[in-house]
Amino acid sequence: MSSSNGLEDAVLLRSHAPYTLAGYAAFRDVIDRDGAVPARLKALFVAVTAIDRRYPDLARRELVRGVGLGLTVTEATAGIIVLSSLRGEGAALEFAQLVTSAMALGELPKPQQLPDAAPGEAVANFEAYFGTIPPPLAQLLRLVPRAADAYYLMRRGSIDANPLSPKHGELLLLAILAAGYSPMAATHVRGARRAGASDEEIAEAVLCAIPAAGVAAWMAVGALLEPAAD
Repeated sequence: MSSSNGLEDAVLLRSHAPYTLAGYAAFRDVIDRDGAVPARLKALFVAVTAIDRRYPDLARRELVRGVGLGLTVTEATAGIIVLSSLRGEGAALEFAQLVTSAMALGELPKPQQLPDAAPGEAVANFEAYFGTIPPPLAQLLRLVPRAADAYYLMRRGSIDANPLSPKHGELLLLAILAAGYSPMAATHVRGARRAGASDEEIAEAVLCAIPAAGVAAWMAVGALLEPAAD
């Protein structure tokens, strides 16, 4: 398998930037190997964050690398799901197109019937997950209740009904939020911990944002990984 470190191909960096190349190679060594998180899922995380940051060539390279490591179409679908929620239709469809062009889909199951939210189901989910109803969601419930149900359904699709485990679904969400330097990352650090993720797993997921978003992705989230209070 070819190297995933695209910076090695930059002639000027090879001539003038040994420290930069050494540092990036060390980051890639963490990302590319099985560690706290399996390498095939880290390849998926990198690919999804690359779509988020508008680097389709990087996304394709990482997705193909993930396939070589055993990534399945079902697992890759998690990227489409999470992008649908966090980044909307455009990013989700772009990643879907990448998956269909880079992976052998095989025979797909029949389309499923779409669920709906029962009365009070969204409120119960928000309170269980967040501990309270965050102000933006409280206003959505007040002003456009149907949209609050929609938010709940997409949240459930991203975490509880994700083809990945709830833990790895949270880690994928976190990688995308880290790539966008989003304050929402704190919510999904807590969510990942509740889903059973260790801080080492959380750290590796955040590092998967570095190829697309640089070390600033870690700086946006790393301070959140102080030991959890007993």
